[in-house]
Amino acid sequence: AATLLLSRCLLKMVKENIVDPEEILSFCCNGLQGSTSPPRAWEPGEQEEVPGAMASPSPARNPTEVQMSQLVLPCHTNHRGELSTGQLLKWIDTAACLSAERHAGCPCVTASMDDIYFEHTISVGQVVNIKAKVNRAFNSSMEVGIQVSYEDLCSGKHCSICKAYATFVAQGPSGSKVKLKPLTPQTEEEKIEHSIAAERRRMRLVNKDTLKDLLSRSPRETELETRDDSVAVPAAKTRVESVELVLPPHANHQGNTFGGQIMAWMENVATIAASRLCHAHPTLRTIEMFHFRGPSQVGDRLVLKAIVNNAFKNSMEVGVCAEAYGQEMSVSRRHINSAFMTFVVLDQEGRPRTLPMVAPEPGDGERRYREASARKKIRLDRKYVIFCKQTEVPLSVPWDQSNKVYLSYNNVSALKTLVAKANWTLAREKEKVRMYTLEEDKFLSFRIEMSVRITASQAFSLLSDLRRRHEWDSHYASAELVQQVDDDDMIYHVVSQTLSQENKPQDFVILASRRKPCSKGDPYVVAFRSVTLPTHPARAGFTRGETLCSGFCIWPESEEMSKVAYYNQATPGYLNYVTTNVAGLSSNFCATFEACEKFLLKNKEDLIMRLQDL
Repeated sequence: AATLLLSRCLLKMVKENIVDPEEILSFCCNGLQGSTSPPRAWEPGEQEEVPGAMASPSPARNPTEVQMSQLVLPCHTNHRGELSTGQLLKWIDTAACLSAERHAGCPCVTASMDDIYFEHTISVGQVVNIKAKVNRAFNSSMEVGIQVSYEDLCSGKHCSICKAYATFVAQGPSGSKVKLKPLTPQTEEEKIEHSIAAERRRMRLVNKDTLKDLLSRSPRETELETRDDSVAVPAAKTRVESVELVLPPHANHQGNTFGGQIMAWMENVATIAASRLCHAHPTLRTIEMFHFRGPSQVGDRLVLKAIVNNAFKNSMEVGVCAEAYGQEMSVSRRHINSAFMTFVVLDQEGRPRTLPMVAPEPGDGERRYREASARKKIRLDRKYVIFCKQTEVPLSVPWDQSNKVYLSYNNVSALKTLVAKANWTLAREKEKVRMYTLEEDKFLSFRIEMSVRITASQAFSLLSDLRRRHEWDSHYASAELVQQVDDDDMIYHVVSQTLSQENKPQDFVILASRRKPCSKGDPYVVAFRSVTLPTHPARAGFTRGETLCSGFCIWPESEEMSKVAYYNQATPGYLNYVTTNVAGLSSNFCATFEACEKFLLKNKEDLIMRLQDL
């Protein structure tokens, strides 16, 4: 009856020319999940668009953006009257899928969901607002950014809940992959997300290697924990196994099990496992990357398994996996998904309670126990380095094996964020060299650029080696390669010619991260930031300097020409000098960059000969 009434209303609206029938058709094809953005009705007195008429001055909305608003009802909540995390995951996955399919123009499936940190809980009667849009499209996959907030209708209060990134794969007939069209970002925020999406993709691919490397290098950090006067609970007592039959309501419009439904089932068994350890109702704080290994269909049986891997003082990690099989028991189970969830138990004041210890099972149980300890360290490093605001992170972060991937990510993403900023002001132009400044908050940033007759790859190779910088930059006395982290990341100890206020030469420990273009239109990137190494502490004869964010971006302009741009975000301690000597500083920068051009032109022929010899 409701469907019939809705159909009659829509038909009447079309006849009375209130709404465009094509918008209704598009809305119906995109699905009626939640209250996604409906067809826009024409307002009274609004004029119809005329072809060739002047466009509205307001910025165009991202065509992939999907907005969903859901009123939290009692059927969506747990025993505390708070929104179930499983239900929230369903809504997040729905909105993200609709956004991906808007860009792809074909069915899309969830490939993975990055780490999610839940900041607040949501109560009955509040509204969940979800905004999803495609950040970047690669070959056949794309990254969708999701922002979740809640709204209290009575007080008008808005609060952020979480931010998530999901990867979707476009599928053609018979499950074949579809090559995606590129996405062109428009706003400053979209340009930043588009640029950094390549770094997040790189970080996902090395996630497993980071854990293996930490376990092999730091076995002592993952030994079994002991506490005084504490009785360990056998991990076997927390084990949960549950089976679900995939029915048509659990499937998406392609007939596959809805990814959000699988995540909700996994969250349910994980919560039960956590409750068996603490004998209380736990609160989910963090989900570590969901990774979908394969599809399941209507009629499949999904076996969901969960167990507490490790319990720390105030939190516990639960491992959960999903396996699928058909009607025939003889067919082996297919591993569909796995994830790790972190729970806490809150007291009446909202503070985390102390949890009992876990006694792992021999063999695989001990392996999972140690891996949980390693993941906790990685998780803290990742949250500290990546998710903190730039002003909250110290200039020199201690470097070690557990956080090397995230420091590299932070190094490159900070530079890419600076590059994508708007409102750069031209401060000086001298022949081919242009200098721009950008003032915001406590930072003053500089950009110096010029076009050079050299290929982008050649300039990238020459400028990424700090050991040669003294050949064109008079501020550098020497640079020693301290550690070759991998092919793309190096750590240098740099000695500067510049004297500090204590009349001592400055030295730096710098992480240099290089990136080749991920796709056409991307620049070559060489990013620099300060790190701390125990092997190179501050020395008495030097003043230890720090660099927050600096580096090069190189864009090919033609087969023989490149635009080389250098960026530097000045730290607060540097601002006093800058504000009293802007004219001299700009002259110094321009002279240094002119020397850089001569260095590139002089050495490009030698570089070509060396490459030919190789």
